Amino acid sequence: MEERLFKVVPAVMMATMSKMGRFASGRGFFVTGTDTGVGKTVVAGAIARYLRTRAQKVGVCKPIATGCAVRREGLVSPDAEFLAHCSDTDLSLDQINPIRYREPLAPWIAAERARRPVDWHALEQACRLNLQQHDCLVVEGIGGVMVPIEKRYLVLDLMVDFALPVVIVARSGLGTVNHTLLTLEACRRRQLRILGVVINGYDPEGADPAQQDNPRLIEQVGGVRVLCIIPRDIRTCVNKGLIGPDVQAAIALADWIELLG
Repeated sequence: MEERLFKVVPAVMMATMSKMGRFASGRGFFVTGTDTGVGKTVVAGAIARYLRTRAQKVGVCKPIATGCAVRREGLVSPDAEFLAHCSDTDLSLDQINPIRYREPLAPWIAAERARRPVDWHALEQACRLNLQQHDCLVVEGIGGVMVPIEKRYLVLDLMVDFALPVVIVARSGLGTVNHTLLTLEACRRRQLRILGVVINGYDPEGADPAQQDNPRLIEQVGGVRVLCIIPRDIRTCVNKGLIGPDVQAAIALADWIELLG
């Protein structure tokens, strides 16, 4: 059994079939996470707002979303609405988030259950338009880097196709060191440029003592920079389009203009 695992895992890690042209000429960030629910949307939106307030024309993109709400106009991703609000972009939600599924599942399974495969042409066209009309682009992934979009195409492959520098969002508490190091390893195997880690949801009064040491461990063991630590902020609400002042102040501790290069 052990021998079989060692044959399968590297094959999955190296699976790369480009579904879109590489967007190497774009400026911006690909915001990924160590898992689902770690705060990628909040971080991506806060970065977009930071750049917008510094005279950047910012594009935002949520290429694929699942768990979308059903409204009169069809399926809508609250994450995409939040990103659009933060960036003040002129693009439509269809152009920001071209692929949407109702069920909150991995895209591969959500597409199978909906009997509607990913429309790669629509996705590529929306992404290219986004890049063309903005100074920079903030892309939010879905789940973690190993989430399958198709059987042989992972979020990691999408990141390679975008060819944007990577920002990894991680939880603050116990277990995040392991998840973060695994994410770093996966990105490095694919030679992605990692700008750093954003730790989200820090609670200075929390009972988890690991929160205090995790940033240092991630930097020292992972060989990566912790760009900022975002505290828990009850004034932040994705569904209402709100970014609390504590979140925005924490994001502003990193110079995102300089990181754009």
